[in-house]
Amino acid sequence: MSGLVLLGAERGFLSPTGVEITFLLVGLVTLGGAVLAVTSRQLVHAALWLVVALGGIAVLYLLLTAEFIAWVQVLIYVGSVVVLLLFGLMLTKAPIGPSPDADSGNRWVALAVALATAATLVTVVVDAFRTAWIELDVPQGTTEIVGRSLFRHWVLPFEALSLLLLAALVGAIVLSRRKKERR
Repeated sequence: MSGLVLLGAERGFLSPTGVEITFLLVGLVTLGGAVLAVTSRQLVHAALWLVVALGGIAVLYLLLTAEFIAWVQVLIYVGSVVVLLLFGLMLTKAPIGPSPDADSGNRWVALAVALATAATLVTVVVDAFRTAWIELDVPQGTTEIVGRSLFRHWVLPFEALSLLLLAALVGAIVLSRRKKERR
């Protein structure tokens, strides 16, 4: 009986499970894709690296048993946003090869700001969730849970965001018509 208790003991920090190792590896690939998306001098390559980063985030959601959120990530971000970005690149006749406009020469300043921002975010998140554990046996991102949370606690911010996006869309239409009229 003591052998069963020993085998059933809680896992510590130094004994990671396969899910945790996979999470770490996928997180590193996602981070690499994001860094390459930001540092690429070719716009199309940057968009494709963005697909890798957003796809990696979807895999991380799957590993956290949030299947619904993972599929929303794939359909909305990987599917829609990146396709919209690529269509925008094609319609504006953006340069296919290396673009001289893609580098402002402020790489060291940008790196310092990025590292400071990353350090601040990591500190805040680690401090906020230091004692929180996610039970992977219980589904976390089902449609019922997301819907209940969205429509109970986040209705007002969700509607405010929709009005903000509508105002941005109307503003973009107004600005594009003014440019056409001046020509």
